[in-house]
Amino acid sequence: MKIVITGASSGVGFEAVLEFIQDNKNEVIALARSENKLQRLYEIAGGLNPDCILYPAKFDIMHDDYESGLLPFVKDRLGSVDILINNAGALINKPFEDLSQIDFADMLQSNLLGHIKMIQHLLPLLNENAHIVNIGSMGGFQGSVKFKGLAAYSSSKAALHTLTECLAVEFLDRKIKVNCLALGSAQTEMFEQAFPNYQSPVMAFEMGKFIADFALTGHKFFNGKVLPVAVTTP
Repeated sequence: MKIVITGASSGVGFEAVLEFIQDNKNEVIALARSENKLQRLYEIAGGLNPDCILYPAKFDIMHDDYESGLLPFVKDRLGSVDILINNAGALINKPFEDLSQIDFADMLQSNLLGHIKMIQHLLPLLNENAHIVNIGSMGGFQGSVKFKGLAAYSSSKAALHTLTECLAVEFLDRKIKVNCLALGSAQTEMFEQAFPNYQSPVMAFEMGKFIADFALTGHKFFNGKVLPVAVTTP
């Protein structure tokens, strides 16, 4: 499978890449803003599978150049795309009364608008039966428990959830499936930022494996679904 994944330098994105590269049938472009962390990912992947096909690339999904940067890179390495995982994101943990309009704008850029740009630009390269997987959050899942300090973050994730449902309908004629995993707790840097005194029962590598497995097979069973993936909600 030909795979593009964002937010690949840490957390569940990092772990999902390490799951994908263990199968030599997979060709993976791993995108993130941190070149050093991408280099570490490349070294670990090569240690796990020296024959793996992995192309790490420093790229900011909101601000970097798609037309002359990312698209030629993807076309040259993969040609086309079977799986797009929109995992990049950011979090602000701050009381509502202290949140500025810039804070809300930053969350929308990182957790919604950047993914919109990625999907729009890669859409011509997506194969029939391609699978777009958006990584959401239980914080933006309707009816879930909500927490202080996460209003901007959770609101941006809720918007991503609705985008998923809309795009699944829009892309029916293209035979492209779109789903969203609303992740609960997994022990990552971002999770520790949100809940500094809580230990998740789910490790990042476990969630990364789940994401990879779902990206490969979930579109056979789901389309336009926002699926809660949570053992516990702290």
